[in-house]
Amino acid sequence: MKKLPHIKGLAFLLLLTGLSAPALAGSEDVVVESAWSRASIGTSRPGAAYMTVRNRGEDAVTLTKIATPLAMMHEIHETKTNSDGVSSMAPAGEITIEPGQSVALEPGGLHAMLMKLQEPMTEGETFPLTLTFSDGGKVTVEVPILGIAARGPEG
Repeated sequence: MKKLPHIKGLAFLLLLTGLSAPALAGSEDVVVESAWSRASIGTSRPGAAYMTVRNRGEDAVTLTKIATPLAMMHEIHETKTNSDGVSSMAPAGEITIEPGQSVALEPGGLHAMLMKLQEPMTEGETFPLTLTFSDGGKVTVEVPILGIAARGPEG
């Protein structure tokens, strides 16, 4: 698929307005909305990306993998907090999204973990993140990098 030259400009414009464009998977049943990330502290600490993955189809879809050239290791992780208030994080594995449902990747829950960063995640820039589904469908979304203290896609 050839990338159109005006896409980066559109991504930047959407970043300025606090929105992200929906991206459709091959079956056009999966939409990725409100993608965002935070600036990193160099490359020694991992980064994360957040978004909502919505299944508009009539069949369940399973997210099996994520990838970005920004990091050497990338996984969907889940943060859990126990009754003592201690949080831990672990790979979540595959994520199934039922028809008409969505899954939120957000701080404190499921998120795209980006480890072994190849370069710092710099505020104001974007990076591509590709989601792969069990049927072979893929969607790539440009993820805007917000400030280090951002709490959501609006900043």
